Amino acid sequence: MASAHSSELKEFGWNAPCGNLPAAYLTGLLAGRRAKASGVTEAVLDIGLHARGPGSRIFAVAKGAIDGGLTLPHDDSALPPAQRIHGEHVQTYSKKLASEPERYKKMFSGYLHRKLKPEELGDQFKAVEDKLKSLSETRGN
Repeated sequence: MASAHSSELKEFGWNAPCGNLPAAYLTGLLAGRRAKASGVTEAVLDIGLHARGPGSRIFAVAKGAIDGGLTLPHDDSALPPAQRIHGEHVQTYSKKLASEPERYKKMFSGYLHRKLKPEELGDQFKAVEDKLKSLSETRGN
């Protein structure tokens, strides 16, 4: 009925890597908005027999879907904290590594290749989140 893939975030201005916690949340938010536009109001997160730790990317997707308007049975303790969803952990670590240029370049090569400073991830996250939240529920994309 509705789906989203992290690579679609580029259409909304996402320039950071798509395999991180903020991208997972934004993908869930996009899926949730599309589901609502399709008339879906409830969902069930089925991760099968795979054990996932609290705060993992799959639970960031769930949090995004919930914030996108879906009712999703969940345990709040499994959802990642807002600071991690917004990428504050990336920003903090990048500032810490700034004094070690070689480690900084190696650790954040994916960001730097996309011409995005990891210290600016929070600003980009907020801009994309705002675009996704403003999607018309009748349009769905």
